[in-house]
Formats: sequence, C-alpha cells, structure tokens
Amino acid sequence: MRKHVFFWVMILVLVTGSLPKAFAAEENRPSAQTVITRTDAVRNPDKPFRLKLLLTEYFDGSARNEIILRVYSKTDRVSGQFKNLVRYMEPPRDVGKAVLMNGTTMWFYDPASKSSIRISPQQRLIGQASEGDVITVNLAKDYSAKFVGPAEGETLADADHKSRKCWHLELFPSNDSAIYGKIEYWVEKDTYRPVKGKFYSDSGRMLKLAYYHKYQEQLGTLRPSEIIRSEEHT
Repeated sequence: MRKHVFFWVMILVLVTGSLPKAFAAEENRPSAQTVITRTDAVRNPDKPFRLKLLLTEYFDGSARNEIILRVYSKTDRVSGQFKNLVRYMEPPRDVGKAVLMNGTTMWFYDPASKSSIRISPQQRLIGQASEGDVITVNLAKDYSAKFVGPAEGETLADADHKSRKCWHLELFPSNDSAIYGKIEYWVEKDTYRPVKGKFYSDSGRMLKLAYYHKYQEQLGTLRPSEIIRSEEHT
C-alpha cells in the first residue's frame, strides 16, 4: 500500500527573550489542561522567535517534493495565541510568497498577482501538509483536554521504537480558532515532551498522524527538531 510520509526538520533561532525554566517533578498527576500547557512550552519558546522549516514529502520511500519556509512567531498579549508570518524561501518559483495569520484569520500573498486572498488553515502546502500545520499555536488556548486510559499513563513506542511512559489525552475545540475537530495526544510523563498526535476533522475522520522526533537543545530546553507526519492510520 502506498503511503506519504513527511519529515519536517525545524531549526529554531532566538530573536529575543528569556529561556523557559525546567518543570519540577510532581508527585500527583497534574490536570489534563496543565499537561497541554506544559507541552506547549516544550514546543514553543515563550518569547518571539523565528524558525527555518524544511518540509520533505516521501512517496514510496523516496523524496519527491521539498519546501523551505521561514516562520516568524510572536504571542498576542490579549489572546495568548501566536501571530505568524510565513515566508517561502525555496523552491525559487515560490520565493516571495507569504502567509500571515492573526487570530482566526489567515491571508496568502502571491507576488505574481500582487494580491492577497483569505485562505483556510487546511490549504495544502505539499502532500498532506497544510498551512495550519506550519504555524505556531498554543494548543491549550484553543482546546479543552481530558485524560484517556489508565491514571498511571500508558507505554507508547516513539518514532525510534523506544518505549515512553505517556499520558494519553483527547483535545476538543474550546473556541473558533481551533484548526482540528479533535486531537489525540500522547505526552511523556515527567518531561512533558509530545511523543505522538492524531489529528481529526470535524466529522471525526483522522487526517494526520504525527511523531515528534529528534529532541535537541534549542533555546534553553530540549525541543523536537523533526516531526514525522503520515497518512497511515495507525
């Protein structure tokens, strides 16, 4: 069976701001919403930043398409959500294109037509990867979380087939800004690092499967430098 796999290699470059502090270990299980808030802090720096984002589409095991983007992100002080500016860097035919997201509104600019149009976060970039996948978001601001499964957590294999003790959570939209109808999320206990995610449409169809991979020291803490996304429903 054919399948698509997307490797996203992200390089974060600090613009300004302080470094996030490590979380202290807790004897009791925190609330589900606290887990999501803390895993947001693992994925996202707490000050304005920019990142270089490489998206490679693999088809039947071979690289087929590639896009390089530069994403600028800054937290809105009122909403707590991120404002995003995405600039296309490669391939040459796409240089100059840009996407701006402010609140729930996303705009696409094409230098060829010198015009901007409003788009959906589900607008495709490459293969299954959409505009909504490359912007920076705080999940805790757009979703309400609840625990699924045993209170002590469950053991899950990560992208390297290593066992991780995780909390299993379900996230449901809490406002109109939410991009997905539901998210299943596995977060490693103690570290609050995201391990795996399943992303669903409003109708309940699974759209994407993601593994958060290759944690590296970036901006003062270990963050995922690669996200593997697949259409395979496992």
